[in-house]
Amino acid sequence: MKNNMRFNNSDHQKTDHQKTDNSGYPGAAHAKNVHTKAINAKTIKKENIQAKNAPAQSEVRTKAAAADSASGQKCPYAGKCGGCSYTGIEYSRQLELKQKRAEELFGEFGKSDHIIGMEEPLHYRNKVHHVFSIDRKGNVITGCYEAGTHHVVNIEDCMIEDAKSREIISTIAGMLRSFKIRVYDEDRHDGLLRHVLVRRGFKSGEIMVVLVMASPVFPSKNNFVKALREKHPDITTIVQNINNADTSMVLGNVNKTLFGPGYIKDELCGNEFRISPSSFYQVNPVQTEKLYRTAVSYAGLTGKEKVIDAYCGIGTIGITAACAAGSVIGVELNGDAVKDAILNAKENAVKNIRFFKADASEFMEQAAAEGETADVIFMDPPRSGSTEKFMKAAAGMKPSRIVYVSCGPDTLKRDLRYFKKLNYRAVKIQPVDMFPFTEHVECVVLLSKRNAKLKDYVEISENAEDYYSVKRDRYLNKLISKRNKGMID
Repeated sequence: MKNNMRFNNSDHQKTDHQKTDNSGYPGAAHAKNVHTKAINAKTIKKENIQAKNAPAQSEVRTKAAAADSASGQKCPYAGKCGGCSYTGIEYSRQLELKQKRAEELFGEFGKSDHIIGMEEPLHYRNKVHHVFSIDRKGNVITGCYEAGTHHVVNIEDCMIEDAKSREIISTIAGMLRSFKIRVYDEDRHDGLLRHVLVRRGFKSGEIMVVLVMASPVFPSKNNFVKALREKHPDITTIVQNINNADTSMVLGNVNKTLFGPGYIKDELCGNEFRISPSSFYQVNPVQTEKLYRTAVSYAGLTGKEKVIDAYCGIGTIGITAACAAGSVIGVELNGDAVKDAILNAKENAVKNIRFFKADASEFMEQAAAEGETADVIFMDPPRSGSTEKFMKAAAGMKPSRIVYVSCGPDTLKRDLRYFKKLNYRAVKIQPVDMFPFTEHVECVVLLSKRNAKLKDYVEISENAEDYYSVKRDRYLNKLISKRNKGMID
């Protein structure tokens, strides 16, 4: 481990790690997932930065009022699909409820900052998944399973799904009969098409369509692809995923690219990320920018730190932080995600980050046992939270800061209590509304050693967006200069 683990900028480990994306779609629970010099001395407190880069609470609520008339209307599928527990509640009220929940959960650790909400909380999901079925009249319907059953709720419109993605799914449903494609029956285990998954890059505009089928045999697939592209020429890739297992998992392990590169790209925090069918990628990109910028600002990076990005997925947080760190190591268990992370680092010219395919808890435990240290640890575990093994090892690596990104408030509370036993205290708690119309709340928590001074951890660059842009430009200029001098390939 030691020779592989060392934070060495010249050694670019080409291993694999990532999360699968099972995050919230209707009818399912949200689950979980190189650069240069020191920061400018001119800094201000995090609260002022937040006011500049994420609207202040009063501003969010003022703008949210415009959406309240729509968000206050009760969804026609309420009580059936199970996706939106806050349907019919005005968005400003949703934020109040989530703020109250955060304060109740984390009051023993300190004050929770005002929740970061959305200005436009409708149609925010960049990933839309629908089950396909047949109704009693023999018509193809799409939607989600009613809780605890194999009965499909036919969803023709949804206030949180991306409208373009929903349109593509509707088109596919209308094409099945003419191409004699039978919908899969979960009870009889008969048929071909099980699900359709559409992912759209909100900034890139790229669209991926994943056809989840029970068999690799796809009659007239070329004609089907051609017909679908004629109706939606903005589709950039189409993938056939094979899932013939009797399972609740949406995707199988085999992907066959039918058109395009088999992935899409999208921009996040100034970097471009490659997203494969099974890659974990946050479904609300607008709020993800705010979530990750908050996390990186909490790290207080100066360009010298050794950073670990645990549960790193396709490398989004680590690559975002790399421009302000000395070196970064990403750890992820999902091999496909690690491959994407490595390519993402390469395509963004990030030279000071490496990725390892490993269980995060085991990796950290071994690193700590071998005497490795880190200055900052980012951790973004699944909804089930972290493990005592991971947290004990993280504390053993003696970081001055741990930045915990949580999609499960209840398990976060449990983990904060354990960190407290390890002499790490919560310094900042920032709730973020990643999933409007649901009860879910994500949080970013800054932890530091109990005897550390607060002022060491709340100061960041004056303008986060300008900061990332400047850091990246400086790094790329430095890289170009080295290439011109023949110092690197």
